Amino acid sequence: MRLLLTNDDGILAHGLACLLEAAEPLGEVTVVAPDREQSATSHSLSLHHPLRPIERGERRFQIDGTPTDCVMLAVEALMPERPDFVLSGINHGQNMGEDVLYSGTVAAAMEGLALGIPSLAISFAGGDLRADLTYLREQVKVLNPLLRHLTSLPSFPRDTLLNINLPPLPADQVKGVRLTRLGRRVYSNSLKPMEDPWGRKIYWIGGGSISWSGPEDSDFQAVRDGFVSVTPLHLDLTHYHMLESAGDWWRDL
Repeated sequence: MRLLLTNDDGILAHGLACLLEAAEPLGEVTVVAPDREQSATSHSLSLHHPLRPIERGERRFQIDGTPTDCVMLAVEALMPERPDFVLSGINHGQNMGEDVLYSGTVAAAMEGLALGIPSLAISFAGGDLRADLTYLREQVKVLNPLLRHLTSLPSFPRDTLLNINLPPLPADQVKGVRLTRLGRRVYSNSLKPMEDPWGRKIYWIGGGSISWSGPEDSDFQAVRDGFVSVTPLHLDLTHYHMLESAGDWWRDL
């Protein structure tokens, strides 16, 4: 089995090293990852400068681009054969609810899916659903058998990526795996006004408080309960219920 590994925290990230440790027993691994952190880049592409792959070892490349660039370049240019799976992560922080719209980790897996390759995005929720890397290496013990199971499914779901979030627990305290749906996440006070050294107003985006909502089978609830969350995602954003109920709200022009 050929596996392509990437991430959005950069090629030197601890999470990528842990994913590599979990994935190497499963087959031939190629790593193609950004040369620096690319968190919250979503599905962006580098259109205004060329990409420069630098080889850091056998089947190990760093790219001066986004996570999406990495997957595209790996599949179309760097790997002699297409991978059987794209694995993106382990992200330093959760990717649940609306996070999946911003996440470079999820976007890299989405690019694999767009190229017709089964893909998984893996994130570590950390303490209180934030990035606390204390237990990150512990996740290798949980992730290896989970990856082995998912990549050996006789019928891996077509046109679907699996978004995996790991709870902030030692391996022996993880209660199991739950199949989940996306919850809802709302940030409050995430825009921080400041002044630069010349007195001009600037803004930092980030921080603030987070509130979660959703049914019992939501991703955040599974992680809070000590379970690994596995959420099926796909590229089709069509709101089918609105199409079916168009008679209630739509008027032809």
